[in-house]
Amino acid sequence: MERSLKNSGRPTPEITLPAHVAGSGTLDRLVDTARDYARGATSENTNAAYAADWAHFTRWCRRRGAEPLPPSAEVIGFYIANCASPDDRSPALSVSTIERRLSGLAWHYQNRGFTLDRKDRHISTVLAGIKRKHARPPVQKEAVLADDIRAMVATLGFDLRGLRDRAILLLGFAGGLRRSEIVSLDRRKDDTLDGKGWIEILDAGVVLTFRGKTGWREVEIGRGSSQQTCPVHALEHWLHFAKIDIGPVFRRASQDGTRALETRLSDKHVARLIKQTVLAAGIRSDLPEKDRLALFSGHSLRAGLASSAEVDERYVQKHLGHASAEMTRRYQRRRDRFRVNLTKAAGL
Repeated sequence: MERSLKNSGRPTPEITLPAHVAGSGTLDRLVDTARDYARGATSENTNAAYAADWAHFTRWCRRRGAEPLPPSAEVIGFYIANCASPDDRSPALSVSTIERRLSGLAWHYQNRGFTLDRKDRHISTVLAGIKRKHARPPVQKEAVLADDIRAMVATLGFDLRGLRDRAILLLGFAGGLRRSEIVSLDRRKDDTLDGKGWIEILDAGVVLTFRGKTGWREVEIGRGSSQQTCPVHALEHWLHFAKIDIGPVFRRASQDGTRALETRLSDKHVARLIKQTVLAAGIRSDLPEKDRLALFSGHSLRAGLASSAEVDERYVQKHLGHASAEMTRRYQRRRDRFRVNLTKAAGL
């Protein structure tokens, strides 16, 4: 298969038949199938981010009379230096954003039949210098803790939208879910083409099976001690009153709020919901509204569970689907940091 080398911002490769192979109906269909699989190789959010990275780079090259193709380590070194110290009024990018942009460029070059050597000295030494001069500790979002989530769901009504949003918050918190994972769930396996998981409600709780950021995994969410804050009870209520037996679990509601539509909610709804209910519940009211909104995001639910669950760390790690305990600790805003005291263990 050949790849088109057109200078476009498409987030997937142009897959075509080799020039020496005659086309046919069967082969043409296989080309379309291969393109579909190529589009699904990375998540929609990643595709969108990489497309934006490529568009930014090609625009930067065009303004400076450089060519984006074929890849030039020197040009890319100049580019990331300019991202860190812009020569115009645009804001400087963080080290993590610059590294993400390099990943996006490497991905696009690979899909165009090229290889970008990020270890080339024109790139690696410039990036090392940027890290040394500009690297800062990661900015973490505030965790939504158990008392916070109770206050947030208390601000919601009991109409259809309120039932839906209550289920989203409680399920997202108890499952330690990403916002994309919440809205990707279907009622049952293979209900829709765009779904990435499904739910199974049992007597003791609900089992979520979905394709997350790190692959397929199961998340078990047990029933809570109170119906007012039980995520499974909230989910059952939403499904019952929304009359959802098949298709996306979380959907838009009609304008009059009396029925659930077929359209799946966007993950942006989860982020907006968290910010809205944080304000309504008066969480961190010691800060101005602008600062409060900036503190909380979709990841606040995952960080909240990791910080609130008083169980062995390995259970939290498995629940969140983390490959390492170190990653889990990044989500724990509140933990016993000195539970293991090596100073005393060493005899001092």
